[in-house]
Amino acid sequence: MGKGKNATRRGARELAFQVLYGLSFTPAESPGELRRAFVLSPHNTAMSEEDLSAEPTGFAWELVEGVWSNSKALDAAISRFSHNWRVDRMGRIELTLLRLAVFEMLYRQDVPPKVAINEALELSGQFGEGNAKNFINGILDAAAKALESGALVPPAARAANP
Repeated sequence: MGKGKNATRRGARELAFQVLYGLSFTPAESPGELRRAFVLSPHNTAMSEEDLSAEPTGFAWELVEGVWSNSKALDAAISRFSHNWRVDRMGRIELTLLRLAVFEMLYRQDVPPKVAINEALELSGQFGEGNAKNFINGILDAAAKALESGALVPPAARAANP
C-alpha cells in the first residue's frame, strides 16, 4: 500500500517540477493563469482543456500552487543557506527543485524533511546536471538542520506561537 502512495507522490512531484520549471520561462501572473498552466501542461496527461473550469486537485496541484503562492518566502529561505549564490543567479532547474523541496519541508507536515531532500535529489538526477546534486543537497541539508534546531521555523509553527 505504501509503495503505491510513494510512487504516486513521486509522479506528482515530477509533474509539479515540470509545471514549475515551465513557469520559470513564462510566469503565471494570476491564480487563473497558474491553473491554466497546470491543466494544459503537456506533462499533465490526466487533464485537458475541458478541465479549465474546475479547480485542480491532488498532490501535484497542491505543490504547484503552494510553491507559486509562497515563492518569495521560499527564495528567502533558500538564500539563507546558499552561501555565495544569489537566487537570481541559480540555474532554473536547481532553483525549481530547491523551491519544491523547501516548500515541502516548511509547509507540508505530512512530508518528512529527509523525504523532501531525497525526492529533490532523485529529480535532480533525472533533470539536472551532474554537479547539481551536491549543490542542492548542501542547501537542503543546511535547511533541514536549521529546521531541526528551530533556527528555521515553518509558517504554521510561527502562527501558533506568535
